[in-house]
Amino acid sequence: MSFYTCLVVMVGGAIGTLARYLVSVATLPISRYLPRGTIFAINTLGSFIIGFFGTLTLAHGRYPLSENARLFVMIGLCGGYTTFSSFSLQTLDLMRGEAWGRAFANIALSILLCIGAVWLGHVLASRLNDGAVEIVQTYIEEEA
Repeated sequence: MSFYTCLVVMVGGAIGTLARYLVSVATLPISRYLPRGTIFAINTLGSFIIGFFGTLTLAHGRYPLSENARLFVMIGLCGGYTTFSSFSLQTLDLMRGEAWGRAFANIALSILLCIGAVWLGHVLASRLNDGAVEIVQTYIEEEA
């Protein structure tokens, strides 16, 4: 790991994060009762991009790219845009390796632990914050 590689990932992450914010704002009108912007425009698109780009640009693939270019897009851009893409890629990798039990454990544990962690964080902070019941201040925070 070099300083340059860290810089490449950081710049990609910043761009991905900005893209996530802009898409969240743009999809607010369709996300009133279900976070459709997050589900479709962010998580699904990010998962598609990491799968497509990662496969297409392998060293032995049709359009090979340098490791730094791959890290820029897959870890930086996609990671900043949605961490769901990394979760999806890791789960697919387990499935492709026919590690079905581990793949389903990854799915179940990721969902249960992450929702549980959000709940626990909320409960603890709520007690410190005079019993606050809200988690987000604006709808865009919920989308992000």
